[in-house]
Amino acid sequence: MERVADPDLLVTKQKAAAALDWAAPGKYAVAGVEVVTATGPAMLLARVSLDSVQQALQTLYQALLPGVPALLLVVAGVTWFSVGRALGPVAAIRAKVADITARDLNQRVPVPRSKDEIAALATTVNGTLDRLETAVERHKRFVADAAHELRSPIATLRARLELAEPSELTEEALADVERLQSLAADLLMLAKLDAGEPLRAAELDLGQVAAEAALRARRRPEVRVELDIEPDVVMTGSRAHLDRLVTNLADNAVRHAASTVRVRVAADGGQAVLEVRDDGPGIPADQREAVFGRFTRLDEARARDAGGAGLGLPIARDIAHLHEGSLVYGDRGFVACFPLRDG
Repeated sequence: MERVADPDLLVTKQKAAAALDWAAPGKYAVAGVEVVTATGPAMLLARVSLDSVQQALQTLYQALLPGVPALLLVVAGVTWFSVGRALGPVAAIRAKVADITARDLNQRVPVPRSKDEIAALATTVNGTLDRLETAVERHKRFVADAAHELRSPIATLRARLELAEPSELTEEALADVERLQSLAADLLMLAKLDAGEPLRAAELDLGQVAAEAALRARRRPEVRVELDIEPDVVMTGSRAHLDRLVTNLADNAVRHAASTVRVRVAADGGQAVLEVRDDGPGIPADQREAVFGRFTRLDEARARDAGGAGLGLPIARDIAHLHEGSLVYGDRGFVACFPLRDG
């Protein structure tokens, strides 16, 4: 083993393992090459200290351990902000579409200023709403015009039948005309409700409206109408509409009752509650929502009902919703709830 002037160089004829004391593992990196000297072949070894490498790794670890999580947080924040900003218009469009119903098709979704695919989507949705609103308005006008035009000839025909010589044929024809007249009136009412005409609302006593309408309901000789009216149940609404609601419910109850119809009005928990019950067979649980569909009549009703067209209950529910209330079938009867007058 022969040292040279440079302490990091070593010439040796021994095996490389003999240089372990000169370049301890873990502290130096060693490289060797065979050379020819005057005394014969030998091994030239060179060493490099690993201290600078250890210091560089330590510095790298100190920078990466806190830096990488911070960098990931920054990237996540920027991504969240960018995606949220990009999808914000989509959320606004979704919320507006979810809020649009058949009663307010005049609403439109917001169109962002980005002039990208999302803006094109919003424009397409608004165009679809335009066409849908036009189609619905045409349908409403057709129903209203048809119902209105039918009223005059039906009324004339009814007057002629009432003045005609009484017979079994004229009685049957008069019954059919009355049914047509009722159907035309129902269609006209539905057209008005669908058109979203503003209510002519005023303060009124629901009990008084219910009592008057129930007493005017169509009667069957064997059915008795009982009233249970609490005084001063005051709410805000349209008297004509609520009169129609009670009349439809009372007519339906009388039509299906065995012997008794009970109309009750009371204030309960900040609400005006109207109940119209009868002792008839009732409505099966699985059909209690179906009866509120337009032109829906149950099989039993089709067999016994000579006057209903399946529009009375849908009209009643639409009127309830128009007054920010509800109408459901409860225990052996219908229950309507409305907000009481403030104060």
